[in-house]
Amino acid sequence: MTLTRHPMTDRHRRVLLRPGEWALFAQPRAVVGFVVGLVVVDVLLAVVGLYTTVPRAEEALTAAALVLSGAVCVEAMRRLGMPQGMVRDLLGAWWIPVLLLLPPLYSLITPIPLYVLMQYRIQRAVMFRRVFSAAVVALAGFSASSVFHALVPGPVVLLGGVSGSAEGSALVTGEGIGAAVLCAVLFTLCNTVLIAGAIRLSVPEEPRRTTVWDSESLLLDAVEVCVGLIVAVLCALSLLLLLVVLPPVLLLQRSLLFQQLQTAARTDPKTGLLNAVAWERVAKTELARALRTGCPLAVLIVDIDHFKKVNDTHGHLFGDQVLLGVATTLSHQLRQYDVIGRFGGEEFVVLLPGADMAEACRAAERLRTRVSRMALPVNDTTVTVTVSIGVALLRVHGRDLLELMAAADLALYRAKDSGRDRVCLPVAKSVGATVRSAGDPPADTRGG
Repeated sequence: MTLTRHPMTDRHRRVLLRPGEWALFAQPRAVVGFVVGLVVVDVLLAVVGLYTTVPRAEEALTAAALVLSGAVCVEAMRRLGMPQGMVRDLLGAWWIPVLLLLPPLYSLITPIPLYVLMQYRIQRAVMFRRVFSAAVVALAGFSASSVFHALVPGPVVLLGGVSGSAEGSALVTGEGIGAAVLCAVLFTLCNTVLIAGAIRLSVPEEPRRTTVWDSESLLLDAVEVCVGLIVAVLCALSLLLLLVVLPPVLLLQRSLLFQQLQTAARTDPKTGLLNAVAWERVAKTELARALRTGCPLAVLIVDIDHFKKVNDTHGHLFGDQVLLGVATTLSHQLRQYDVIGRFGGEEFVVLLPGADMAEACRAAERLRTRVSRMALPVNDTTVTVTVSIGVALLRVHGRDLLELMAAADLALYRAKDSGRDRVCLPVAKSVGATVRSAGDPPADTRGG
């Protein structure tokens, strides 16, 4: 797992006014302390390891071979392209053999050249995030390696390294394999917990399931552990077997990155929501299902009031924080199967499958109220924003997506003209298209 630029952590970006000011110190104090503490611990452990580890030629050769294999994978990433956000890779296929085959000191050192290579060959990420990722891998690897070598004492790499045999390698025994599985899982768990901890410190309200705890991430972790163990066993037998295992690892990594690139193509980079094209595609599918089944459906257009003034007063970086804050609020307040997207600029679109007029207006009013309660910090103060929302109902205001979007847009303009910070429905076109009936919410609502 590689932490580059993630929409959640962008919420805490600040404009750097003085040359040489490192972006780390624009983060919340808890994040600064966490990152600095992690790096200091790694450095201290490396110093101790240098004094306590006896260098062996075969171990240095093994470390060099694994780093070289990892460098080939990094180069393959560069050729395919890197998606934005928190990128999942298969570099664990090389970290796990290092922690199993070599003394713990190597787990602290080997991440450095590969992360330097990633920084200058793939993507110039914010430096402290790259350092943090390397420090996380180093500490997780050192911890797991220390446990493994305590359970399986003695060197694992055979003398000569290039052409060994199974005999004498602790890794191919039943006890060694069990310890290896345990420590590979421990490495993955430590790595995940440290990254999740940094994200939670950065954005406490972010749901765990949207970061590193979802089922897909757990499946990828399991695959990474399995691949790493296979590489470790083959490497313990002979370094020449790395030539056999490298192509399949490259293919797996290519498939993984390709999937992430497809996801990135559907996602708005500033908010993490669906972009306009992807939202429209999903919305048309849901609309066709609602027409076929006779179920209700509603469309909301949400617009941030006076957003240009926010940008002009506090800068575009803070404007990005406002966009992210509103997007996060929408995601938290709506149902899991509601379809949310960024329509462009300061506008968001929401599709509410199964929502009738009353439910759509209640949802819109809840969103309006929650957004108005947001307080975003800037320059030792806080800023609040409001939204105006236009609502349109399937069959009442249109029977296709274009008609619904046009009706919701008219309702949004009505909300703007009525003073903003409110929810509106379109004006009925005729008596046969009445917007509300007895017991329905009014066409213009505010405050409850």
